[in-house]
Amino acid sequence: MSTQRFKGLMRWESMLVLVLIIELIGFTSLSPYFLDVWTLSDATFNFTERAVIALPLALLIIAGEIDISVAAIIALASVAMGLAAAAGVDTSGLVAIGLSTGLAAGMINGVLVTLGRVPSIVATIGTMTLFRGLAYAVLGDRVLKDYPSSFSVFGQGYAVGALSIELSFVIVLAIVLGIFLHLTRWGRTIYAIGANPIAARWSGVSVDHYRFLLFAVTGLCSGLAAVLLTSRLGSTRPSIAQGWELEIISMVILGGVSVWGGKGTIPGVLLAAVVLGLVNFGLGLLNVPGIVMSIIVGALLITVVAVPVLAERWWGRPVRRWS
Repeated sequence: MSTQRFKGLMRWESMLVLVLIIELIGFTSLSPYFLDVWTLSDATFNFTERAVIALPLALLIIAGEIDISVAAIIALASVAMGLAAAAGVDTSGLVAIGLSTGLAAGMINGVLVTLGRVPSIVATIGTMTLFRGLAYAVLGDRVLKDYPSSFSVFGQGYAVGALSIELSFVIVLAIVLGIFLHLTRWGRTIYAIGANPIAARWSGVSVDHYRFLLFAVTGLCSGLAAVLLTSRLGSTRPSIAQGWELEIISMVILGGVSVWGGKGTIPGVLLAAVVLGLVNFGLGLLNVPGIVMSIIVGALLITVVAVPVLAERWWGRPVRRWS
């Protein structure tokens, strides 16, 4: 990647860093407790579980696909873990069940798209309804709480000092996926698939193989998010993570990933997750209604998608916001 293109990639991330600094200054001036290390540690729980999914989902969207079922996968995996816990399965078994349920759900999505040739948005809207419906069909109005005490460490424990285990997972995942996407041949192939899948296929790339693996990884990380969220809450309901799919996709798009595929960065998605998480937490400290956050995110999404298009019309050349 040339120096010029790298600078182009980082422009959007620089803007997100600026927004983050403004947030910190603004919320600190409004609440003297905001910059306390333990307060900031608590704030991370507003985005860690979503970020665990947003990071692999970014790769999927860069490849020109999308997964709307991620929140429903969380519900299905959580129900599977809740039933297993009620049957006496220990903590390691519960983690394995949560991860395998997410992986299986992601593979189902991958098969529908790659073998069934169903458009990903249609396939995953269908599986979103299916997975969430299964969760409600199994539990109804019940709540499962029979988790062993050791299970709580994933969602409530701390690795070092105020660094939560959840945030540790996010950091490690961001490093691994960042190296994979930006520094390997496979990462460059994902960009090529998203930019022009036909040309990639004619170049000998197994496009469907990559797509299937990306759906599987996204499902696996959704299972991991289910483990973290269920551990933090200590209970399972069929409505768990309801509506999260839109919040997660918002993180990805606000992080600079192009909705048309072929463009985006892992650092941008991570920064967007932190920005949105701190906004949620800061507004919560100020007792601002949640609807305000919805308005802010909606306005940001419109701006992110519309401004480059309008700029291209006005100035006659594309704005290189991502790459």
